[in-house]
Amino acid sequence: MTPAPVDPFAAPEGVRLQKVLANAGVASRRVIEQYIVEGRIRVNGSVVTELGRRIDPENDLVDVDGTAVQLDTGKRYVMLNKPTGVVSSMKDEKGRPDLRRFTKEYEERLYNVGRLDAETSGLLILTNDGDLAHVLAHPSFGVTKVYIAKVEGVVTAQTIAKLTRGVELEDGPIAADKARLLDASSGSASRTGSSLVELTLHSGRNRIVRRMLAAVGHPVTELVRRQFGPLHLGTLPAGKSRELTKIELGALLTLSRQEKID
Repeated sequence: MTPAPVDPFAAPEGVRLQKVLANAGVASRRVIEQYIVEGRIRVNGSVVTELGRRIDPENDLVDVDGTAVQLDTGKRYVMLNKPTGVVSSMKDEKGRPDLRRFTKEYEERLYNVGRLDAETSGLLILTNDGDLAHVLAHPSFGVTKVYIAKVEGVVTAQTIAKLTRGVELEDGPIAADKARLLDASSGSASRTGSSLVELTLHSGRNRIVRRMLAAVGHPVTELVRRQFGPLHLGTLPAGKSRELTKIELGALLTLSRQEKID
């Protein structure tokens, strides 16, 4: 079968890389051209050196200096410091306070990535990027989270070691990736007082931090998630939200793409 003749006047497929990255807010077209010349931009894992390179913004993956870039300007990424007493749902069937109050100011329809139980506060991601949400929330991808728990009793070094070696729960054994004692204050009796413990986990099992600490004899009285993957809660007050910075978003996208490839 004879191939169809090529129309020399037809517009080339795709959009110029410089234009796409400029629209995404990376830099000006002139600066991006310099990046291309310096070999700092990759498309689908391959370094681009041609200034005339065209791409498909809907399907091609682009990174600059190893950091992923979101080409779809319609995607929104928000960090929320979820307060206690709020369930991780956009509509709670029982009428409890939910996440809708924190998404009203955004035009896009946002959803939460993963969950925090009502009694737990801290970092929650809200987005309309379904692909990223799937990677970050699914336990098989193993994105790490850092929690700080206030617990009953004085935690010992032996207990910290046990948390990293592993404890047996009703749904199977679990071990913290990291654990450390931040502070402890003892009362008049050996089991009184309280401690602050930091746990790093990649498990997505339900109420896992609370169950682990209860299993070693230190029930949780307060719990906050301070970190999710490369994102840190910082000084964001409880009940407040903000959009991710370009650096934060780049780190998050880079992580999610690496997890999918691995």
